[in-house]
Amino acid sequence: MRLDIAAASDIGRRKKDNEDSFGVFLRDTPDNQLFSEGAFLVVADGLGGHMGGEIASKLAVSIVKDVTKEPPPPHEEGNPDTPMLALMERYVKLANSSVFQTNEDMNTGEKPMGTTLVTALISPKKVHISNVGDSRVYHIRDSEILLRTEDHSWVDEQVKMGLMSKSEAEVDARRNVVTRSIGTRDEVEVDTYLWHLVPGDWILVCSDGLINMVTDDDILAEFLRGGTAASIVHRLIDMANENGGKDNITAIAANISPNLPTIALQRWRVFRRKHGLKLLWWLLTLGIGIACFAAGYFVRGL
Repeated sequence: MRLDIAAASDIGRRKKDNEDSFGVFLRDTPDNQLFSEGAFLVVADGLGGHMGGEIASKLAVSIVKDVTKEPPPPHEEGNPDTPMLALMERYVKLANSSVFQTNEDMNTGEKPMGTTLVTALISPKKVHISNVGDSRVYHIRDSEILLRTEDHSWVDEQVKMGLMSKSEAEVDARRNVVTRSIGTRDEVEVDTYLWHLVPGDWILVCSDGLINMVTDDDILAEFLRGGTAASIVHRLIDMANENGGKDNITAIAANISPNLPTIALQRWRVFRRKHGLKLLWWLLTLGIGIACFAAGYFVRGL
């Protein structure tokens, strides 16, 4: 299974610290037993204004990563994906218990530290997802966003109840208020998803620092522009900063089983854009060198 994956995190333009954490775990991750093909992608966004948001996000990623040490769960007849989703959920709850217990042990009297946590286990033809909070996973195919995870936020709940439109939610000052998070309570409800993949699909995992600064339409437009996973991730982060960069920005993009000639062409274009002038001078110098050699050889022949 071929994957073109890239990840990046940026502090943004308004924050003093980056409280986001992320992980990209491949089949060669030490002690991995869970998958032989694919990748495990994780994004956690420490809750701003809470003590130790960056600690909570790093701890959550560290705990949930250990799911890769588990052997694949046995399939259930009629529900082959239920055990894998249950395994994802169990490790998210372990992360919640660890952060919550750390809060209890510290007992500072301040706001407890917490974080969002979203995971995506990509395997051939499928992606298993778990989510708590308002970080997101997108499934992009051809010219549309097929699916995305639901946010656990106050404005999202208002939209679901018909009390606020989506356009109002996108600009509401309370859109950063989450209704579920890791570590702030002893128990947490976890959403799980199963999406089916085909070659050429894209998976985007990101924090709300991206989605609050860049609309879904603009996210889709960047994927339609084409390019490698790395170029798309950096363009999205640049756009979020250009639009204000009010929060930390983290994004992971994964292209599923991309065509090899397409990858080669995309990487050549990126190389040409970055090194075009140097490449031109190199080719020019090489051409002059060849011409001089040929001229000298010709003169000696006379």
